[in-house]
Amino acid sequence: MYILSINIGQPRSIERKPGEESITGIYKSPVDWPVFITTDGLAGDLITDKKHHGGPDQAVYIYGQADYDHWKDELGERIAPGLFGENLTISDLESAAFTIGDTLHVGEVILQVTAPRIPCATLSARLGDRQFVRKFKQAGRPGLYCRVLQPGEVAIGDPVSVERYPGQTVSIPEMVEDYYNPDKTEAGLRRFLAAPIAIRDRLEKEKLLAELLAS
Repeated sequence: MYILSINIGQPRSIERKPGEESITGIYKSPVDWPVFITTDGLAGDLITDKKHHGGPDQAVYIYGQADYDHWKDELGERIAPGLFGENLTISDLESAAFTIGDTLHVGEVILQVTAPRIPCATLSARLGDRQFVRKFKQAGRPGLYCRVLQPGEVAIGDPVSVERYPGQTVSIPEMVEDYYNPDKTEAGLRRFLAAPIAIRDRLEKEKLLAELLAS
């Protein structure tokens, strides 16, 4: 695997709901120069909705060409690197094959998978399709949010290798399914908490576990 594209977002207006416009960084465009990745993400990249995106545990969003291939029939010529707001487009990467805690060595940078992307209204607005949240969920190709374990510079063509997490963990498809499943169990919550998930997910599950134990 290797980096196909490095994508940076600049401020742009978007209409998430009819008549309601706001500024977003989801419109990411490829750049042809090396970019430094810090623990907060790519230098020069805009993130506006910091409640749901960005931060140390979701510093970099990755989407793979193998996942984009799934959308060819539906999206056709609209497919281009950065379409789904990813920072790095990587060849041959299929996000459903990953688990939380897996690491990707991207050039001199080391990234650790922390969460799948849960689609939102901004993604639907970006694609101009109010049903795209449902379509994206059903496709089972969410892409990968990662924390940065080792900062550094990346460039187009840099090799990408994967190191599987050796401890107890959960898969990306399981995390997506869990997000939409209202029936939480103590065993399930403890299993997720044993994996190196994103802090915001950890805090939510710790709260749910406390409520479950108190009931």
